[in-house]
Amino acid sequence: MEKRNNMPLWVFLGLLNIETRKGALILVWACLLLSIASIPLSYYLDDWSWAGMMLAITPWYWLSMKWVDKNSSWESIAS
Repeated sequence: MEKRNNMPLWVFLGLLNIETRKGALILVWACLLLSIASIPLSYYLDDWSWAGMMLAITPWYWLSMKWVDKNSSWESIAS
């Protein structure tokens, strides 16, 4: 992904190697599923750092994808 002049740094870093909207959706869903799967594992291991990180990263990716949807197009970013 190329950084555009009006693109915030948090959007650029969130979608750095994602070129398509489909790729961004796969990333968001994978993070969401891993977040849900990490909750019982974190309870069992008594280490909540992974679950906390995944729960924080998922909305960041979602908001980055929504920013590109609203302010740019995926085709112009990929090229």
